[in-house]
Amino acid sequence: MNLPNRLTIIRLILVPVFVVLMSVDHLATYVLAYIVFMVASITDYWDGRIARERNLITNFGKLMDPLADKVLMAAAFVMLMEVPALTVPGWAIVAILAREFLITGARSVAAPGGKVLAANIWGKVKTVMQMTYIYTFLFLAIVAKLIEYWAGDYLDVYAAVLGWASLVGIVIVALFTVYTGLQFAQSNWKELRLGTEI
Repeated sequence: MNLPNRLTIIRLILVPVFVVLMSVDHLATYVLAYIVFMVASITDYWDGRIARERNLITNFGKLMDPLADKVLMAAAFVMLMEVPALTVPGWAIVAILAREFLITGARSVAAPGGKVLAANIWGKVKTVMQMTYIYTFLFLAIVAKLIEYWAGDYLDVYAAVLGWASLVGIVIVALFTVYTGLQFAQSNWKELRLGTEI
C-alpha cells in the first residue's frame, strides 16, 4: 500500500477517535478532538498532493479518499450538534449530508460510463465554508469551556452570542451547500441523463 493510501486509512481511523473525544463534554477532550480533526484534515491535503506529484493514483485511492473526506465531515457536523454551547439544528445537518450523498451517488452513476463529474469552483468554496465553520465553532466551544472554568460570570453572555452565531453560521453553510448541489445537478444534467430511464 502506497503512502497516499496509508494517509487515507489514517484519516478513516481518526474519525472514530474524533467521535469518541467529542462525546465527552470536557475541555481536554474538545482540545484533543480539535487536534485530531486538524491532523485528519492535513492527511486529506497531503494524500491527494503526493498521489498526483508521484503518480501514485490508485483505484483504492479514487474510492476511499472522497469517502474518507465525507465520513470526516459528516462526523464533525453530527458531533457539533451535541456541543451544548452551540446551536446546530438537525435539519441543517440533514441538508448538508443529503447534498454530499446525492453528489457522491451521481458520480457513482456516471463512473461506469467513463464520465468524470469533477468538482467546480462552487463545490470548492462549499468545502472551504464547511471546514471554516467546523474549525471556527469547535474552537469557540473550547473557549466557552475556558470561560466556564476561569471566568464563569461571563459565560451566559458568551454562550448566548455563541449560540446565535453558530445558528446563523450553520444556516448559511447549509443553504450554500444545497445551492451548490442544485448547481452541480444543473451543470451535469445532460451527462447524467436523469429522467431518461424508468
